[in-house]
Amino acid sequence: MYFTDRGIEELVERRGEEEVSMLWLGERLREFVDLHPEFEVPVERLATWLARLDDDDEDD
Repeated sequence: MYFTDRGIEELVERRGEEEVSMLWLGERLREFVDLHPEFEVPVERLATWLARLDDDDEDD
């Protein structure tokens, strides 16, 4: 198990039943980067990956 898996598991345990919009998620990511600018690059990579997640399906 990676260290980050603990945070992911906590997220699923605490909020796994909730539904959120991409707008809400984007706002939370911006807030996080404002508070922790040292994580700007990883958050940007995650956001880009999420935004392009379905692009591979279109190529098939």
